[in-house]
Amino acid sequence: MNSVVDYLAYLVVRIAICVVQATRIETCARFTRLLAILAGDVFKLRRQVIDDNLRLALPDFSEADRKRLTRAMWEHLFLMVVEIAHTPRKIHDTTWRRYIRFENKALMMRTLFADRPTVAISGHYGNFELVGYTLGLFGFETYTVARPLDNRFLDRFILQFRTARGQHFLPKNGSAGEIAQMLAARGTLSVLADQHAGPKGCWVQFFGNPASTHKAIALFSLTNDAPIMVGFGRRLGAPLNYEMGITERVDPRELAPHERGVPELTQWFTSALERIIRVAPEQYWWVHRRWKDNRAASKQPKASRAKTTAGS
Repeated sequence: MNSVVDYLAYLVVRIAICVVQATRIETCARFTRLLAILAGDVFKLRRQVIDDNLRLALPDFSEADRKRLTRAMWEHLFLMVVEIAHTPRKIHDTTWRRYIRFENKALMMRTLFADRPTVAISGHYGNFELVGYTLGLFGFETYTVARPLDNRFLDRFILQFRTARGQHFLPKNGSAGEIAQMLAARGTLSVLADQHAGPKGCWVQFFGNPASTHKAIALFSLTNDAPIMVGFGRRLGAPLNYEMGITERVDPRELAPHERGVPELTQWFTSALERIIRVAPEQYWWVHRRWKDNRAASKQPKASRAKTTAGS
């Protein structure tokens, strides 16, 4: 029964994608504004999570500011889906200059062409799917760690786009050995570094609040002598009009002894991501809970937690 439901959901998505691809992207963009109003103002999807995140990260914003930002974020997310659907037909070897310009291109090329492994970091910001596609278009193979979708039909369909230009995906669980081999072969690991890592993660400051971040990112860099570059793909206004590049880069060989720790390196790239997001906060995914400081609860003995739960 689950397979039937999953396949029906897959068919609905495929039909929707076909409709989007058959429609001018400018028309689709106008429609995403309506969808944003429905999602943010009418159905109030993830409203509490979004509002909590914005209160934490951007405390100077008024209620009206948060409402405007929420609507703009939903418009960005819907437009991102439209752009992904149109990308294979529009962006090719000879057409990419119409849609993409680069920032710090020389630094990015020196890092990617170096005979060393590289860790490329981004976040749920802008159109990170387009960044991976574009790097593959230029012949740079990247390896990204991601959890497969629960719907295997949709997972296979989305994977076709993601791997069309040379981007490879590794499962989130059990891929440490493959990652080590890839970095030893001087490959490029691409990571979305803004995901909650639980109470045992590396706690750093993100928008002035403690956020748990995966330790493995810094460890991959330090143990494999791999430079870290923090990049982005930011929409500049019109659909499929993007600026891509890297804002900062760090080389383990150039770090002082007191900078070569996991907490220090994790804080460095987390702060770099924050600076990128602040440029266009409406292009960040405020829909997921990034700040979940449950360390105190996790340290309670099981019996104590059960008693607390029963008492509440």
